[in-house]
Amino acid sequence: MKRLADLKAEVEPLARVAAKLSELGEYAALDDAAGLAGEVERELAGLRSAVDAAEMTAVLDGEYDSHGAIVSIHAGAGGTEACDWAAMLLRMYLRWAQARGYRTEIVDSLDGEEAGVKSVTFLMEGRNAYGYMESERGVHRLVRISPYDAAKRRHTSFASVDVTPDIEEGDESIDIKPDEIDIETFKSGGAGGQYVNKTESAIRITHKPTGLIVAVQNERSQLANRNRAMKMLAAKLAQRAREEREAKLAQLGGTKSKIEWGSQIRSYTLQPYTMVNDHRTGIKLSDAQSVLNGDLDQFMWAYLQQRRLIPR
Repeated sequence: MKRLADLKAEVEPLARVAAKLSELGEYAALDDAAGLAGEVERELAGLRSAVDAAEMTAVLDGEYDSHGAIVSIHAGAGGTEACDWAAMLLRMYLRWAQARGYRTEIVDSLDGEEAGVKSVTFLMEGRNAYGYMESERGVHRLVRISPYDAAKRRHTSFASVDVTPDIEEGDESIDIKPDEIDIETFKSGGAGGQYVNKTESAIRITHKPTGLIVAVQNERSQLANRNRAMKMLAAKLAQRAREEREAKLAQLGGTKSKIEWGSQIRSYTLQPYTMVNDHRTGIKLSDAQSVLNGDLDQFMWAYLQQRRLIPR
């Protein structure tokens, strides 16, 4: 049923475009077609947007592109400035997801000492969420006049974004042995219900062979948090295995594999001018505020177009 729903979601928008085009063709054949030119042009503009969206979706043909996403944001060096930047990125992605009708849920968060967040992990549920969000994986750089600096000096802040597909049970055979993990419990942070902050319901799991760590604290029960954390760990291990396979194939093919962590994929400049520059695709936008408000489609589309030209 899920596969059927996914296929319908691909076909139905195109069927609506075809029907609308046929209707506009009938308008054009009328005797007073000239009087309808303005209305037809407006309808065509809407159809162009629909076709662009369908083309963007058609590029999402990766193994897990149709899945939901697990997104983690970590503040870099820089104290309060970096934590505030991480919170700005979180707001940007939540707004983008809201505009697309995706459901989001923060599962773990560590607040900064004065403002922002040191790290945060959230789930993004919706068709093709991972396919779109994969373009955001990497290091993001912000240049601005610091609101926390009394001297009003310009500061540079960094934050990293990691994106993992939300793998459903049965999608990937990841065997996690009990002796390979350490499980810690701790009290959930933040505002909550009757039991939050009173019982050690939050879970942190460390995978000893790889050093991967996942934490979940949003559920009310320890068991629910543990199940969610194990699912997230399996997804991260599957992602790691795929990246290792791709790196090995790239090495055998004589090409240099892409470095994700520590590479600056995009710069956001708010002073002395406003500009958002994607260093991978060359896309530059002067309206930085709209980008920070969630207008990310141009960057994602350029990345997907570039990815289509590179054999995977």
